Amino acid sequence: MTTLLAIESSCDDTSAAVLRDDVLLSNVIASQKVHEQYGGVVPELASRAHEQNIIPVVDGAIREAGIRKEEIDAVAFTRGPGLMGSLMVGVSFAKSFAQALGKPIIEVNHLQAHVLSHFIQASPQPLSQGEGQSLQQPAQASPLPGRGAGVRPTFPFICLLVSGGHTQILLLHSHFDMEILGQTIDDAAGEAIDKAAKIMDLGYPGGPIIDRLAKEGNADAFHFATPQIAGYDYSFSGIKTSFLYFLRDRLKEDPDFIEKHKADLCASIQKTIVDFLLKKVEKAALKYNVRQVAIAGGVSANSRLRSELQRICDKHRWQAFIPPFKFCTDNAAMVGIAGYFKYLKGEFADISLPPYTR
Repeated sequence: MTTLLAIESSCDDTSAAVLRDDVLLSNVIASQKVHEQYGGVVPELASRAHEQNIIPVVDGAIREAGIRKEEIDAVAFTRGPGLMGSLMVGVSFAKSFAQALGKPIIEVNHLQAHVLSHFIQASPQPLSQGEGQSLQQPAQASPLPGRGAGVRPTFPFICLLVSGGHTQILLLHSHFDMEILGQTIDDAAGEAIDKAAKIMDLGYPGGPIIDRLAKEGNADAFHFATPQIAGYDYSFSGIKTSFLYFLRDRLKEDPDFIEKHKADLCASIQKTIVDFLLKKVEKAALKYNVRQVAIAGGVSANSRLRSELQRICDKHRWQAFIPPFKFCTDNAAMVGIAGYFKYLKGEFADISLPPYTR
């Protein structure tokens, strides 16, 4: 058996996890509330918070896994992409920790880790209370539509990787053979959702707020333009512009327009973006004749994206793979599973490898 410590620090969440082979034993996350007052992540503040959080988070993950640090066989860490200051904290700690134990290190691509989160296996034993939890707030449990306990996707399958910084349609031939079928040519889907929330002055982070308000609104109340992009690529800058100009014109007529129609606006912009995303995913799945479709990344927590993916898969009798909420956002468990598959291949990193931002 292989016991792996994993560390994630690419943005504003400090996380550590312990896996025994592909089974998750602990997953601790420390979130940073300091960014809320700025309406977005401030890189300098994020890196300073990582410095404060990294030791207690790693210590908590090891204790909750019920292991001694001497039992760790390797240390996996997010090398990139991400914020340079944040990555430096996690990478430096992982290297130092591994060297002190005389153990190898494994560098992990953050985006690949999101996709591979579908291969994490739950512990057969009840995990401690901190598993999958933030140090500041409890994690949410989630049913897995279209997925039985312990069921993983089989190759080939398609995955929509969608977050605040990335939007890609991937065709997976193996754990690390991920063919990019399409991607955004400008903004990411999550960034477009957050921008819509900012325009309406809803607060930060905007995605969960829009998702919550959309449940109370009419998704067909308003319509926003979507670009005609060839193939499987996306563009979200035009959707943002359409939304901005629509509100600009309505606010001239009624200064209280946003407040009066907040729920409908949230539901409509969410529908526009989700439908745009899944239309190309469905097209790709039909083209490549796959019968399994997954989503991953922060936006995969969006309730409409989850339900619409399930609806499309039910229509075609495909199998949908929808991650638990605790694996949608940045976490070390996904870094650990990616590290485990690299460990099996003997792909260890040199101590001199620097982090990368893109």
